[in-house]
Amino acid sequence: MDKYDCKKAHKELYAPTTKAFVFVDVPELTYIAVDGHGNPNTSPEHAAAIEALYAVAYTVKFTSKKAQNRDYVVAPLEGLWRASDLGAFVAGNKDDWGWTMMIAQPEWITGADIEQARVTVAGKKDLPALDLLRPVTFTEGRSVQILHIGPYDDEAPTLARLHTEFMPEHGLTFNGDHHEIYLSDARKSVPAKLRTILRQPVCSA
Repeated sequence: MDKYDCKKAHKELYAPTTKAFVFVDVPELTYIAVDGHGNPNTSPEHAAAIEALYAVAYTVKFTSKKAQNRDYVVAPLEGLWRASDLGAFVAGNKDDWGWTMMIAQPEWITGADIEQARVTVAGKKDLPALDLLRPVTFTEGRSVQILHIGPYDDEAPTLARLHTEFMPEHGLTFNGDHHEIYLSDARKSVPAKLRTILRQPVCSA
C-alpha cells in the first residue's frame, strides 16, 4: 500500500529554506494536541504531553493500517507558543510561555479514531497527560515561515528580524500563535543540527 506522508502532501508547508522568510497559505488541518504552560526545558508537564502525543499518534497509525488498510508516516511534532508579552519569545523568558504541543493527522482520521486510540493507550500505560489530549482542527491561513538550523535557544535573532523588520516592512501584524515544526528528533540529533520551521500567521496591520 502507498504510505501517506503529510510532508509530501503539503510540501510547501514543510520545505522552507534558511535563506529568507516565505509566505505560505496553511489549509485546515486536524491535530492531536495537549495544552500546557511553562519552560519546555524543565517542565515535567511538557515531557508528559509529548509522551502522550506519540503514544496515541502511533496507536492511531497502527489501527488505521490494520482496520482501514491506510498507512502513513507519523507527522513531526509541532508546537504553538504564546505569551502575554510577545517579547518573551525574543528574550527567551520561557517560564512565561503557554504552549500547545501537537501532531497532524491525515484527513481520514476522525475524532472517534483518536478517542479509541487514547482509550487503548490508557489501558496499557499510565500517562498523566492522556486525559488532556484532544483533537483540534483549525486553519492558520496566510503565514510567514523560515527554516532554523541549530539549537532552539538560538532562534531569538531570527524571530527578532521577523517581528521588527520583515513584518513591519510588509505591513503585517500577528494573526495567531508562534508556531514551530520540529523536523528533527531532539532525542537523536545534536543541537547544532536541529531543523525547526518557524512560522507566524499574519494579517494586514
